[in-house]
Amino acid sequence: MMMNISNRIFCIALLISTFTVVGCGTGVNLLSKSDDIQLGQKMQAQIAADPAHYPVLNNPNVTSYIQGIVNTIVSSPNVKNKDFRYVATVINDDKTVNAFAVPGGPIYVYTGLLKFIDNEATLAGILAHEITHVDHRHSSEQISQQYGLQILSSVIVGQTANNGILSQIVEYTTAAGGALASLRFSRNDERDADKTSFEDLMALPGRPWYPAGIKYFMIKTVPMEGKGSTSFSKNFSTHPPSQERLDAVNKQAKDAKLPEPNENQLKSGELQRMKAML
Repeated sequence: MMMNISNRIFCIALLISTFTVVGCGTGVNLLSKSDDIQLGQKMQAQIAADPAHYPVLNNPNVTSYIQGIVNTIVSSPNVKNKDFRYVATVINDDKTVNAFAVPGGPIYVYTGLLKFIDNEATLAGILAHEITHVDHRHSSEQISQQYGLQILSSVIVGQTANNGILSQIVEYTTAAGGALASLRFSRNDERDADKTSFEDLMALPGRPWYPAGIKYFMIKTVPMEGKGSTSFSKNFSTHPPSQERLDAVNKQAKDAKLPEPNENQLKSGELQRMKAML
């Protein structure tokens, strides 16, 4: 049974008050896990319907290679939301060095990124970073912070249907030009994704990759920030690099007493064989 209007207004006012006080970077999330999955599916449909901006690489061998790494990372005991749909898609765009994920699991990797990196451990680190964004629901937290007051206000005036706030969020993200795929993560989100992705890789049985492999990507990209490279513009807008992040990854490796990696942990040969298929 629907609550009466006075009770509904009181509850929404309380939510707005809470959102206003703690909504800036403190993890307020107006979405459920089910909403994350549905929103991710809608974003998948938007991306699939826009091949001009997201030309999908039709190469099952490359996609299977990426998916295999994703599946191994998701098997880590540290990954909480294993019921999300962590499905990898490769975007055939050599000019863009980036990867991103949308709520509920879908992960997108550009061929420009695959050609830029030097070993599989780096790719595993980047994919683990994206998986953490999904697993810790960073995107839906950002959406809640961006659109929460608008959505909650629409509930007060009766514009939101009984299926919750998801339809309103989809409406707002679509009206914003599909901005969901380019949400800029906060510094806290990036720190969390860097820290947790390292821990996820550390926890894998047999430790198949050097857990700090993402540092090799950072070493190459940090000096490029602010130099106007269009290849890195999407990466810098969604995952701002910094010396602070690189220092933090190096500290994790040092604190964990990780020795310098060998080829068995870097797997540069495996990555080069995949690149030959692009």
